[in-house]
Amino acid sequence: MAPYDFKSPRLFLDAHFAAGAEIRLEAPQANYLVNVLRLARGDAVLVFNGRDGEWRATLAGTGKRAAALRLDERVRAQTAACDLQLLFAPLKHARLDYTVQKAVEMGVSRLIPVLTRHTQVARVNLERMHANAVEAAEQCGILVLPEIEEPQPLDRAIAALSDERLLVFCDEDAGLADPITALAAQRARAKSIAVLIGPEGGFAEEERSLLLKRPQLVRLALGPRILRADTAAVAALALVQAALGDWSGAAS
Repeated sequence: MAPYDFKSPRLFLDAHFAAGAEIRLEAPQANYLVNVLRLARGDAVLVFNGRDGEWRATLAGTGKRAAALRLDERVRAQTAACDLQLLFAPLKHARLDYTVQKAVEMGVSRLIPVLTRHTQVARVNLERMHANAVEAAEQCGILVLPEIEEPQPLDRAIAALSDERLLVFCDEDAGLADPITALAAQRARAKSIAVLIGPEGGFAEEERSLLLKRPQLVRLALGPRILRADTAAVAALALVQAALGDWSGAAS
């Protein structure tokens, strides 16, 4: 794999890409490039839109509140997203920001906030979630943004999963066992995966009963200690990617 360019600034642009096209930046992006990074006309910027790969662009026009980029050439082809969903009970502010950012870094393709009996946060700022997803993708060289769904009751979210999708149910009441071994045993049927993280108060018994009826299910305890929900999400996604996903080569 060719060395990645970590030096050039990187932006997500929701626009059509074509060589030679000039794209006018929104005010926050222009301010970031011109006033924060102090870029000048002719400086290089990497851009992506989630559809057309990554392009090298040149700062073509600058102003205090406006700037434009000229697209020069595509430097990376578009990659496909992992078929990896994260279902999680919403968290408050900074911890939700962290969960979204890390989920993007870990390759999640869909974020689904679910409302459980013990969920402490019912309202979610979807625009803020999107902004955090964009920031993480910009910083980490990621070409695909995840889909972000409206919060929904747990039973509805589970019913919407296809029977073929493997559900990794992270449950503090599960028997302690080697999670890598448990996940590796599912490799033959793990073509698509959903990871479920509950709220700080855990799952109610009727919720466990509902989940255990799933035809494709692996129930995991994430070690001998109780983890905060945002930590549990990162731990679970790392295990899944290592055992079944693109860290292991199984998804290639």
